[in-house]
Amino acid sequence: MSLLKLKNLSKTYPNGVKALDNISIEISSGMFGLLGPNGAGKSSMMRTIATLQDPDKGSIFFDELNILENSQEFRKNLGYLPQEFGVYPRISAEQLLDHIATLKGITNKLERKDLVSYLLQKVNLFDRKNKNVKGFSGGMKQRIGIAQALIGNPKILIVDEPTAGLDPGERNRFYDLISDVGEEVIVILSTHIVDDVRELCTQMAIMNNGQIVFNGSPDEGINSLKGKVYEKQIARSELDNYKKEYNVISNKLIGGKPVIHVLGEKNPDKSFKKIEPSLEDVFFTNIQK
Repeated sequence: MSLLKLKNLSKTYPNGVKALDNISIEISSGMFGLLGPNGAGKSSMMRTIATLQDPDKGSIFFDELNILENSQEFRKNLGYLPQEFGVYPRISAEQLLDHIATLKGITNKLERKDLVSYLLQKVNLFDRKNKNVKGFSGGMKQRIGIAQALIGNPKILIVDEPTAGLDPGERNRFYDLISDVGEEVIVILSTHIVDDVRELCTQMAIMNNGQIVFNGSPDEGINSLKGKVYEKQIARSELDNYKKEYNVISNKLIGGKPVIHVLGEKNPDKSFKKIEPSLEDVFFTNIQK
């Protein structure tokens, strides 16, 4: 079982934004979800792990390998699907994967051809292998992105905001594909979509303002809120008053009226009902800290 260990990572950009604020975390083999709102620092953390930028301070070890000092060696073990997976214009899916396989050092032409065919079948795009990638749907681009990330049998796979912009059908196909990658690989899924983590991950962290504000399993997060979440449907005009009076962790519209979730040790009053907490409640509770 592999282990990725981040210790005291910090990164401040020239514009003064503190993207990473003394982060320490350990990530082992399996699916790991990094959840947080936009701007929380998730992409900065992913880019730093992928050795695309250096931190101001701190260390990252992959097993015994210091990846900040041995980035070329580490990249041999890395598959990376960035948030914006740019593709070349007028190039087919088969040509794209062949080109990336060449860049990754697979020089044998027959070996590359077999690998590309295998990956296209794995991501269910073999019948589109001669089609230009630029004309693919968002879901198909993400699948070709996963295929290129899997070239070289990586031991760690980083996937940054993979389902943003996908329709429900494409999202489910992505879930099936990414969960099939295997338990021996570290898969880091960075997302602001709670369902991504709920569907896929056994371990997770929540990030906000450059810091890790929760680290554990989804079940641990949910169990920590058991018996503490209450729900009530209110009028829109009442929302501000409820926010002043109670610890409102979330509100969403159902049938045009806000439904609020309140966190508390006891029922605020009889008009509320106690509910089973969700991972969404865990998320909102932790990003308000």
